Amino acid sequence: MYAPDGTAYAVHGEGEPVVLIHGVGMQHGVWAPQIEDLARSHQVIAYDMLGHGGSPLPPDDARLQDYAEQLERLLDHLGIPAANVAGHSMGALVAMEFALRHPSRTSRLAALNAVFRRTPEQRAAVQSRSEALDQSGVQATIGSTISRWFGDPVPASLQSMATTVAGYLRDVHPEGYARTYRLFSSSDEAHAGKLHQLTMPTLFLTGEFDANSSPEMSESMSKEVPQSIVEIIPGERHMMTVVAPDAVNQSLRNWLAFRRDIQT
Repeated sequence: MYAPDGTAYAVHGEGEPVVLIHGVGMQHGVWAPQIEDLARSHQVIAYDMLGHGGSPLPPDDARLQDYAEQLERLLDHLGIPAANVAGHSMGALVAMEFALRHPSRTSRLAALNAVFRRTPEQRAAVQSRSEALDQSGVQATIGSTISRWFGDPVPASLQSMATTVAGYLRDVHPEGYARTYRLFSSSDEAHAGKLHQLTMPTLFLTGEFDANSSPEMSESMSKEVPQSIVEIIPGERHMMTVVAPDAVNQSLRNWLAFRRDIQT
């Protein structure tokens, strides 16, 4: 389905709304394990962010605000006054941006594998990948991306999912990917000093071995958010939503049971 602004989206199930925002280079279909689980009890809205899947390109000088406004328009189109909002990686940045701009429309917030205040080494690495993307294009970077996300060589048990994810990368709009990745590589401090404004129940969830969206980052963010908890999935890395869906789904179900009187 398409919203009036061209945003491609899908709605599954009925009940309290949950919005899922994918990471850079992906499409909303990457949330399939979470959609199948959460749609048993909730209305799940998954969509393609700007520059991805069937959605239109972001501006050349894209800002997080542009991506947050896309979600605002989608909720308006669907007649949803407020929703639980969860994002992965770049999607986590968008989710936090939306929650900061529209707290009354964000019932709960979940930031999965989120980045925050990268170290100089982490910043140099992600900016190097952004430059490689600009210079060599998407196709030339797929192999290194899959190796970083799934391992080199990819374990046999993960081959099928790695193939699916590689397909999303092959299909992504080159300019949409480049513009979004450029923003992702430079936005790790976009919310520094603002997170205390998030008053809704918030989950920070990442993998034990996610070097670029590290447990330390999630711990740092949680310290600034009044009603938040941190969960670290043992042994997992950046693509834990597809590699360890059962553990992620359990955390999200617990998150959806959070009340505004949770203890930090």
